Amino acid sequence: MSRQAPVRDFAPTVQRLRIRYAKRGRLRFTSHRDFQRALERAIRRAGVPVAFSTGFSPHPKISYSNSAPTGAASEAEYVEIGVTVECDPGLVGAALDSALPPGLDIVDVVIASSSDFAARLEASRWRIELHEADRAQVEAAVATFLAADEVEVQRLMKSGMRTFDARAAVVEALVLPELDAELDTGAAGAADSNGCVILELVVRHTTPSVRPDDVLSALRRVADLVPPAPPRVTRLAQGPLDPVSCKVNDPFGPDRAGVE
Repeated sequence: MSRQAPVRDFAPTVQRLRIRYAKRGRLRFTSHRDFQRALERAIRRAGVPVAFSTGFSPHPKISYSNSAPTGAASEAEYVEIGVTVECDPGLVGAALDSALPPGLDIVDVVIASSSDFAARLEASRWRIELHEADRAQVEAAVATFLAADEVEVQRLMKSGMRTFDARAAVVEALVLPELDAELDTGAAGAADSNGCVILELVVRHTTPSVRPDDVLSALRRVADLVPPAPPRVTRLAQGPLDPVSCKVNDPFGPDRAGVE
């Protein structure tokens, strides 16, 4: 006897909510799968009326966009959910934030106004903290990297080891001045006393994606730069890229304009 999908009344999606969330502190070590499980539990606990797909194995209508690699903190991760009842984005955000563990924090929620969101995520701004590093050596390595037309690196992917250019995707690479580095750590003098050099990158989203560790591999290749301590990586922003100013803009801008 053939198996059939269970008969069930599936309410249609009447609204799509786009959510910006952060991975902070020790929660930066959560994998994408870990966050998926945590979000689905939070949706149930918060009572968010999430829509489900039809078929034999229905699943919540949740889509993720360009997640940061495991081990990287982030202030700009994005997910979209479909709901069966029109909701107040602020209330949904507060409810989910309360239901998620500290360190997985809801930053913003907006009503989706179009289906082009993935295309808006053109680039990311990353911060790399190089502890116990020599500032002059880092500055020289970055200058050598930027002067190169191409810097090939290798990374193991699902299809096997792949070689690709890490230079072309990097729009901007800056070693922050000492004063800016101090302010960025939140404690004056902390960066210098700990020997921390902060490198900020603006990286265009390409295929294959160029990650901060790929840029560090490129710096090692062109200038033999090997950080003496494991670097700490944070995504500060991702969204539309202004090629003139190298600024990564807010991808929620069109959604906010659509409800005004």
